[in-house]
Amino acid sequence: MALGCIDDDAAVGNGNRLGGAMLGLAIAAKIYPAVLVPILAVWVWRRAGRREALVCLGVLGGVLLAVFVPFAVLSPHGVWHSLTTQTSRPLQIETLGSGVLLVLHAVAGVGVTMKSSHGSQNLAGSGPDALAAIQTVAQILAVAAVWVWFARGPMERDRLVRAFAAAVCAFIAFSKVFSPQFMIWLIPLVPLVRGRRGLLASGVLALALVLTQMWFPFNYWDLVKFDAYPSTLVFLRDLAMFGLLAALLWPASRGARPVAAR
Repeated sequence: MALGCIDDDAAVGNGNRLGGAMLGLAIAAKIYPAVLVPILAVWVWRRAGRREALVCLGVLGGVLLAVFVPFAVLSPHGVWHSLTTQTSRPLQIETLGSGVLLVLHAVAGVGVTMKSSHGSQNLAGSGPDALAAIQTVAQILAVAAVWVWFARGPMERDRLVRAFAAAVCAFIAFSKVFSPQFMIWLIPLVPLVRGRRGLLASGVLALALVLTQMWFPFNYWDLVKFDAYPSTLVFLRDLAMFGLLAALLWPASRGARPVAAR
């Protein structure tokens, strides 16, 4: 993504602008990198000034327009449909809310109903719909909390890496859609976190990946049938994502020295 191109020297803007362009391409390809835009803007603003931050955002916006405008001109309804279809999706069967309902179904006989739509298997009914709405609000608040955490702290490269990883992790963990391939988004980011925190975060990510592999793809249709084994694995994987978020953001102990000092 943009991380490798962000210039560490505030006097030189080419790296920052290239990072903005690459982030624009990433958003055009897969919308989720948009959660990184405020982090990039704060980073450049604090290190290189307001003008450079606005230039970077302009480059990012220009790349997005260059990608989307031709498609919007050729098929405006198709572009709009592709965006609204994603935002209107129901509670997918692999999310945290679904995991809770599936475990309750296995241990307490709580009724659940599966319905295939939007290219995935989802839980249907007023309860799952309410959970989908709650998770969407929680997702927005969690990602915004990562932005605030980063903006209120020192502009250090290690914090930038943690903020990028935490924003993506929060977006995934609270999402009402959680396909297994979403885990791939974290693989280029989490191992870049340094020190003992990085080892812990990478270990938790590895655990989440293993838990995912234990039920997907071979036991996926057992999950759709509400089998207890894959249902429990989904729930544990989703909990591991919150463990990863905590590992990335938990304050360091008072006795720990800053990474820069080491």
